[in-house]
Amino acid sequence: MSSLPHILITNDDGINAPGLRALVDALKKDAKLTVVAPLHERSASAQALTLRQPIYMDQVAPNEYAIEGTPADAVIIAFNAILSEKPDLVISGINRGANMGENIYYSGTVGAAMEGAINRVPSIAISVSYRSSKDIDFKPAAEFARVLIPVVLTEKLPPGILLNVNVPQIWQGSVRFTKQSSKITRNLLQPGTDPRGRKYFWLHEQQIVDGIEPDTDMAAVRDGAISITPLELDHTHLPSLKHLSHWTNLLETVAKR
Repeated sequence: MSSLPHILITNDDGINAPGLRALVDALKKDAKLTVVAPLHERSASAQALTLRQPIYMDQVAPNEYAIEGTPADAVIIAFNAILSEKPDLVISGINRGANMGENIYYSGTVGAAMEGAINRVPSIAISVSYRSSKDIDFKPAAEFARVLIPVVLTEKLPPGILLNVNVPQIWQGSVRFTKQSSKITRNLLQPGTDPRGRKYFWLHEQQIVDGIEPDTDMAAVRDGAISITPLELDHTHLPSLKHLSHWTNLLETVAKR
């Protein structure tokens, strides 16, 4: 490419999160960067939008903006209020913790990348899986992003497709293209009662390690490989669309009675 690509960076861990800072450090010599990210952690916000209160924005450094909103808010504000033209690429991350299996639906990291793809910009969500919360090293994931970016920009992504990348904490050097795992966690509720007698629950999860399908994101990361899962914006299930079309006459007949 004759000029540096323009990359929009966001996340759901907050603008000061070490994963985002590692990504910025790795890319700052190879790309023009604009950082627009939540001021505070907004994990598990999926693609939620802030609709019932204003979304405050502060410029915190050259080409860096903190948003008091969700990751999807950040991308929307970047596209509509900060950038004069669409970037060449959106990268969401580097997230602290994997986004695999059903967690894809809840992930603010993936949600921000989805927002980029909705706006027809190639988008990548990138996360680091870890077993211990101590001393998470984001540099391997950041360096892999440097390798992946020129491939995405040169080879292109199909319309409506984004990449969900998960990097194991100890990477063995292999890369797999994978499908999304089936449910990989068990929901756990820790009940309690506050001093006024109201019941509450802490929601957390336990990872399931048995019965993992071999061609999935979870299997790749378990084996020390980087997982890249292409995700599709269009949720329409075309076989069912064709199969269920014969219901039309039945529904119309019943509705008219």
